[in-house]
Amino acid sequence: MIKLNIPVGISDFKKIRENGYYYVDKTGLIFELVKEEPAEVTLITRPRRFGKTLGMSMLAHFFNIRQDNAKLFQGLEITKHSSLCSKWMNQYPTVYLTLKDVDGLTFSSAYEMLSAAVTDLYKEHLYLLDSKNISTYDKGIILRIAKEEATVTDIKKSLVNLIRLLEIHYEKKVILLLDEYDVPLAKASSHGYYAQMLEIIRSLLGTALKDNRSLNFAVITGCLKIAKESIFTGTNNFVPDTITDSGLNEYFGFTQKDVDQILKEAGAEIQAENIRAWYDGYHFGEFDIYCPWDVMNYLRDLKVDPKAKPAGYWKNTSDNGIIRSFIDYAGSSITKKLETLLAGGYIVQHIDEELTYDYLHSSEENLWSILYLTGYLTKVREKDLEKAIAPEMTALMIPNQEIREIFENSVVKWFDDSAKMWDRKSLFTGVWTGNSQIITQEMNKLLRRTISYHDYKEDFYHAFLAGIFTGAGYIVESNKEHGEGRSDIAVFAPEDGCVAVFEVKYSKTVKGMQEDCEKALQQISSRMYTDAYEDEYDHIFCYGISFYKKRCLVLVGENQVEKSPGL
Repeated sequence: MIKLNIPVGISDFKKIRENGYYYVDKTGLIFELVKEEPAEVTLITRPRRFGKTLGMSMLAHFFNIRQDNAKLFQGLEITKHSSLCSKWMNQYPTVYLTLKDVDGLTFSSAYEMLSAAVTDLYKEHLYLLDSKNISTYDKGIILRIAKEEATVTDIKKSLVNLIRLLEIHYEKKVILLLDEYDVPLAKASSHGYYAQMLEIIRSLLGTALKDNRSLNFAVITGCLKIAKESIFTGTNNFVPDTITDSGLNEYFGFTQKDVDQILKEAGAEIQAENIRAWYDGYHFGEFDIYCPWDVMNYLRDLKVDPKAKPAGYWKNTSDNGIIRSFIDYAGSSITKKLETLLAGGYIVQHIDEELTYDYLHSSEENLWSILYLTGYLTKVREKDLEKAIAPEMTALMIPNQEIREIFENSVVKWFDDSAKMWDRKSLFTGVWTGNSQIITQEMNKLLRRTISYHDYKEDFYHAFLAGIFTGAGYIVESNKEHGEGRSDIAVFAPEDGCVAVFEVKYSKTVKGMQEDCEKALQQISSRMYTDAYEDEYDHIFCYGISFYKKRCLVLVGENQVEKSPGL
């Protein structure tokens, strides 16, 4: 029984530490940021749910001059560096702002969310109204924003003004912590107001970061490294840290050492392989990384039910529509690549880390890049490559079972939707006339248009066959009990008094397809799959189908049941 107090959905460092929640020590991040002269701006990009917000909260509680948090950090790695703690712990005015909730179907609604986030930030600093060092004019700006009466210009200059006023009040340069800076841009791109939101974010960040003498340093997190010229123009000491770098990767996500320790303390070492298969597999720089959101969610489920199976937790918190949009955009041109990935292989692509959201769908290269940078694909270790690749290229693979499931579900949905638009009249005519030659021809055409997965196993073909008829006006029953056994698929056309019974076989060779079809038909007969329909339907068609990769063979049974209406 797991006894740990597992934090799920809690990104406030103080709340975790004060309430006895389990905390994986990532305070080494502080040391890495300030062990030498801090960079003017450090941009840290990682996929969603890899601990960015918790990391930023930890930094805020460490630096904020208005707090005394020595107890929060007691026993943690950073306290080993006593001189550093003396210099930095709760010694600097700190601005901490997260944009992770800035969203909206329209620009006006998203802008309201952004304005609300800025208003809440200013309310945290209303003590500045009592400062003797701050002018009446500047106090008027504070009041306008706090009262939700801010102009657009007030919002654009809100960060630079607040940083300036904090320096005036404390007579110390300010630390800026900005979490999930690109969420408003990602949402804007999805909903069609990217240019408007970019103007606001560019002004908000640009004025705060460029030539700001009141700024000590800034740490910014996001999902993508937006092209510098789009937002960070003129920022001199700009240091990006991405999943391809080695600098800070052990501080976002769980390392193998972290997971081993968690499982040991939780008494759940028996789940190590399950957790590895489902949530490991990310290669960030020199580190193998687990998704922390998934690990913690699974441990929480195990605490409630020791027999709980791993599940896809990450997929419920991310916009998985990106995979579907990718498939819709690229279509058949990426079929082979997706099949390779779903079969456990890897593909080699050029990755562009400096993207802009308005051009994500402008090329296939950009789309592979975004899938990599957002955590849907990961880099293959050099030692695992079959052969050397060009330095400018990156080998990509699906990291784990959870992400594989997301891809598979997206492929299935794509096929179901695409199949509805394909011309299947000839196929249906063949089915209801008993013409196995036409069915074979049309099925092979459709197979060549699909993305296969599961290494071409029976469940893929079963879903493929059912998907052809689903949504076409027919009733489809799958694996229902009939007679002495189960037919794979039964398709009904009640108004015409017709039913088609399909038995599917997976062939190991092309030569074996004929024999497998015959076995399927024999199975329909010997197990009496059609008996349940003989009283209700006038025409019963029996089909044995064998599949081998993207080949299909269909045979129609000789014992078709055809009755005259009314008999």
